Amino acid sequence: ESTYGGRFHPPIEEAKTKLQDAINRTVERKGKILITSFTLERTQEVIYFLNELLKEKLIPSIPIYVDSPLATDITEVFKQRIDYLDEKTRQDIIKGNSPFEFLNLKFIREQKDSKGLNIDKRPMIIIAGSGMCESGRILHHLKNNIEDHRNTILVVGYMAQNTLGKRIVDRVPFVRIFGVEYELNAEVVIINAFSGH
Repeated sequence: ESTYGGRFHPPIEEAKTKLQDAINRTVERKGKILITSFTLERTQEVIYFLNELLKEKLIPSIPIYVDSPLATDITEVFKQRIDYLDEKTRQDIIKGNSPFEFLNLKFIREQKDSKGLNIDKRPMIIIAGSGMCESGRILHHLKNNIEDHRNTILVVGYMAQNTLGKRIVDRVPFVRIFGVEYELNAEVVIINAFSGH
């Protein structure tokens, strides 16, 4: 594995602080936070840290949506196979404090519910695939939210060359989604410490 070559990622605590700052800034602007995420492990890691931030009252209580049937199924596996999790997380789940089940968190399976998120104007967090923004439900959320300066696109993984995700990371002024050009006005925040590479 040599995706990042000789670079080291910042400590995960720094990622938690950057996540907190990005959310608080966006909520102050009354915007949405779009998190482009891989469905296996990355989504669950982000959920874990969002739960921590909420418990510590470091971010406001806003709706959090995981808009991915596959990520929903994988998260169910995480809940069922707690023997693979660390001791603290296992104990939290046993005591009924699962990091994958909390008041603000909703899992979206149906397409109509996914589309409804783009009509809803409240501040919220939407975690959707695909990680590099080349397919999946994240494309619809980007199309509907990328031109609004109040919103934030939060990148938590590696973006390969020649992908929409990489163009967003590079803050290209105009990006093409479903063959239509959109102006990239949303804030872009990159948190490399979440990357599995």
